[in-house]
Amino acid sequence: MSNLIGTNVPRTDGASKVTGAALYIDDYAAEGELYGATVRSDIARGKLRGIKKDPSFDWTGITVVTAADIPGDNVVALIEDDQPLLAANAINHVYEPVALVACADPLRLQRAMKAITLDVEPLPPVLTLDEALARKESIFGEDNVFKRYVIRHHIDGEHGSIDDIIARCDIVLSGRYEVHHQEQLYIEPQGMIAWWDEAGVHVTGSLQCPYYVHKAMKRAFALEGDQVHIAQAVTGGGFGGKEEYPSILAAHAALLARASKRPVRMIYGRKEDIEATTKRHPARVDITTGCDKNGKLVALKVDCVMDGGAYATLTSVVLSRGLLHAAGAYEWKHARVAAQAVATNTPPNGAFRGFGAPQTIWGIERHMDRLAEKLGVDPLDLRKKNLLKIGSTTVTGQTLKESVGVEECIERAVKDSGYYEKRAAYAKQATTGTSRRGIGICVFMHGAGFTGSGERRLKGKVQVDLERGGKLRIRTASTDIGQGTETVFRQIAATAAGVPLEAIEFEVPCTTHVPDSGPTVASRTVMVVGSIVGTAAKEVAEKVRGSAFWTKGGDHAAFAAAGDRLLDAAKEPIVSLVQYEPPVANQWNDDTYQGDAYPTFSWGCDIAEVEVDQDTFETKILGFWAAQDIGKAIHPVLCAGQVEGGTLQAIGWALYENVVWKDGRIMNPRMTNYVIPTSKDAPAFKTILVEHPFSGGPNGAKGVGELPMDGGAPAVAAAVEQAIGAKCNHLPLLPENLFAYAKNAKTSNIQ
Repeated sequence: MSNLIGTNVPRTDGASKVTGAALYIDDYAAEGELYGATVRSDIARGKLRGIKKDPSFDWTGITVVTAADIPGDNVVALIEDDQPLLAANAINHVYEPVALVACADPLRLQRAMKAITLDVEPLPPVLTLDEALARKESIFGEDNVFKRYVIRHHIDGEHGSIDDIIARCDIVLSGRYEVHHQEQLYIEPQGMIAWWDEAGVHVTGSLQCPYYVHKAMKRAFALEGDQVHIAQAVTGGGFGGKEEYPSILAAHAALLARASKRPVRMIYGRKEDIEATTKRHPARVDITTGCDKNGKLVALKVDCVMDGGAYATLTSVVLSRGLLHAAGAYEWKHARVAAQAVATNTPPNGAFRGFGAPQTIWGIERHMDRLAEKLGVDPLDLRKKNLLKIGSTTVTGQTLKESVGVEECIERAVKDSGYYEKRAAYAKQATTGTSRRGIGICVFMHGAGFTGSGERRLKGKVQVDLERGGKLRIRTASTDIGQGTETVFRQIAATAAGVPLEAIEFEVPCTTHVPDSGPTVASRTVMVVGSIVGTAAKEVAEKVRGSAFWTKGGDHAAFAAAGDRLLDAAKEPIVSLVQYEPPVANQWNDDTYQGDAYPTFSWGCDIAEVEVDQDTFETKILGFWAAQDIGKAIHPVLCAGQVEGGTLQAIGWALYENVVWKDGRIMNPRMTNYVIPTSKDAPAFKTILVEHPFSGGPNGAKGVGELPMDGGAPAVAAAVEQAIGAKCNHLPLLPENLFAYAKNAKTSNIQ
């Protein structure tokens, strides 16, 4: 059979989605089902004194659930036990869920919602980073801090404090860089359908991580694992937004189903989805650096603060990844990198593509441009002088031993874009006229897989079954949420087993029928889970070809015949269950944050070319070059789709998207006023896939899903800066903000 690695086979889920045959959760219908909805707080912080039902309302056929009806622990089981499924005493953000209501008639359901009143004593809310750090109000622990980390790094011995080391450098520069919330805005809103029977509780829904929901349901309902059955419906996008939040919605639907003894569907509308679910953490990054007069970097000091929102959710691990990417793709002799996440009375922030790295890469990349400006050198030349390479040591003490393709990414992106020529030409353009152009660059990396020893602790597994007719069935909890996992896993399995693509089946991810492969996060699906898919498929095929029924040199028909006879003879399933073992002997210390932070890194160089209208300050992307080293492209078209989709999401974060807040409320929770780029706004992408294979990935593959989110915003900002002649250190780059930056720059020049 042919090798399918590196080929663009047709998406195996393409036809069903194009024809409408694919069933998303809102397409499901359960006999006798009720519609469920959530009663939420309307203030940011307070004491819940009671929940009142209007006695004049006809409550016949209406099910109401409160915290008192939760049979297990009233927590969203994740990392910290601080977030309740339903508020029992305290209100900590405007959209806090307090009660649940179900009814067969959607209209009566809405009327019942209005017949419930929350008695809340208001308290002063904490709504910003500065208010949280000031500690005038205590809303989490003693100091409002969810988590702190510090990395200390000295490559040639200590020479005093980081401040002393920086002070001795020829060139010292400090800067502050800020980023804002971002909404995932997946196509399909959150949705779940739940029901109970003699086997326990069943939930089907739009989700990324079936076993996260499984874990949360066991705690909420005090059930054993085999009494909880979580299945994924076809899912219309996630971007991290369906990593932890589905646990809440699944529990809510199941609580109503338990109380009413009927199936319950809870499908969010767009407004509720934007208001109540998690978003990207806003962050403030303060950086001070020291270098020599030739631009060789010496010392780095970073202080990053992230806004976690009302509850911890996944904030500690988002913060961790942000910390580990704060030094950028550069070598430092000395570094002190600190990060903390604080609580505020805003909806909890959580997982989002990039997982903290875009925030800190924004900081270091903007700082590199500021440093190049101070040194009077081209920003790219400064970066190239200080790049990490094979043999380099990162600030965690990790020595890079293979698969570092960043230099090739830069070389190819620069060549294709004409970066140097355009940069020089735009520097000479007239300051008059209605528009000006600029070109900017960003260099970045993204750790592939879980941090440190995470994979070793997780012990992710997959199973491959031999089925009749020479078929192999993949059983994995890794989900396809639009990125093409099903197709790529089939390519890996078919190639490893030496069978046609059509011989590979993919089991619906359901905790009852698939092993725990770990969550669909951290750019680990292909690199980590894909590797054991290949191993398991190969082992099953070897059982067939090693049997007495196999004829050497036979085709797939012979394989199918031998497989059928093997199944008959075995009288039991022929399967291979494989557990992931990290291929690199990671040495990682969770206390000092020193060691091998990731098995490997993916690398990238983004170049943006823009035109900014000098009257309206609207920005148009003229061209975008994204060169990204992903090890090996198993399916090049799908990889390019990931790069272009992630990059467009980064462009949206930079230029268009802005969550507008007032007293803890979101003022623009609709697609008509939360603006994201559409296909019409997408620039002419030039996507360059660079392949420096990683020995630990299947056929050399590394992570690709999150990397594209990291570099787009800094590249766009650098280009806009050249066009308007003003510094852009803070996101978003809305026209009114650019106008202010340009006005301030002009005033500074006059002074």
